[in-house]
Amino acid sequence: MAKKTYIKAITEGIDIALAEDPKTLVFGEDVGKNGGVFRATNGLQEKYGKDRVFSTPLAESGILGLSIGLAATGWRPVPEIQFMGFTFEAMDSIAGQMSRVRFQYDGTKNMPITIRTPYGGGTHTAELHGDDLENFFVGIPGLRVVTPSSAYDAKGLVISAIENNDPVLFLENLRLYRSVKGEVPDDKYTVPLDKANVVEEGNDVTIIAYGGEVSEAQKAAKKLAKKNISAEIIDLRSLYPLDTDTIFESIKKTHRVVIVQEAQKMAGVGAQVASAISEGAIMYLDAPVIRVAAPNSVYPFPQAENVWLPGADDIEDAATQAVNY
Repeated sequence: MAKKTYIKAITEGIDIALAEDPKTLVFGEDVGKNGGVFRATNGLQEKYGKDRVFSTPLAESGILGLSIGLAATGWRPVPEIQFMGFTFEAMDSIAGQMSRVRFQYDGTKNMPITIRTPYGGGTHTAELHGDDLENFFVGIPGLRVVTPSSAYDAKGLVISAIENNDPVLFLENLRLYRSVKGEVPDDKYTVPLDKANVVEEGNDVTIIAYGGEVSEAQKAAKKLAKKNISAEIIDLRSLYPLDTDTIFESIKKTHRVVIVQEAQKMAGVGAQVASAISEGAIMYLDAPVIRVAAPNSVYPFPQAENVWLPGADDIEDAATQAVNY
């Protein structure tokens, strides 16, 4: 087992899916010969041919419309949307079409589509390239939404997503692509699409995060330890469906919770987690739920993003407040 980057792990997962199932197809803008804008599909066209790994025109609505047609006729498409901000061009395909098929056909038809797309800030990208837009998608019935925070989870989750018969929005945090490395088995393995992960165990406060904010939570936990505050960190991994069992079990132990998201605070994943806690675990809390999130503003230009993005210091302050309440 070797150390691999987050993006290398994703490439390996896609490679395994292509090798195992000849009905799996990978396509999107520049994903063929160029291997995608971030090289996540690098080498796959050469290995599997232009009929199974191919580039498309710059038309997100066409990419996902093609995906629906392929899935309806027995294929297993893995389309790439180059940046999450570009999903606006294909919202009808996601929210109005593929996510409704199981309901429309009374469970007799599937839509095994895995939409891969990078998201998140911290890399000084242009407008519509760094946005966290998961808040738009977690409320769509019939659509699974997952995002790994480690190289190990990246490979296991992408394989699980491709093998799943539901449409899956697979979110890849942009700043983790090459900044995160971890031990990743060479062979096939899977990670459940509906199970959170306790990244670090603790006793004083539960910090719930996902995507790029998990590493920020880990940085905060190290600072908190110097204050003799023991933080338990939960990586949601699955944004829909939510694994509330893991969340509740942690709160029963720590009695305090901080919820962290990179996206804007209003109507976000964190709000849903807080609501679930108020319904299912409020009697275990000794302090109010505290949320750490970005301001309710448009994602800023690169010069201001480091101020705008929630970081380890923000998480440390929130956790300290919860413990001292």
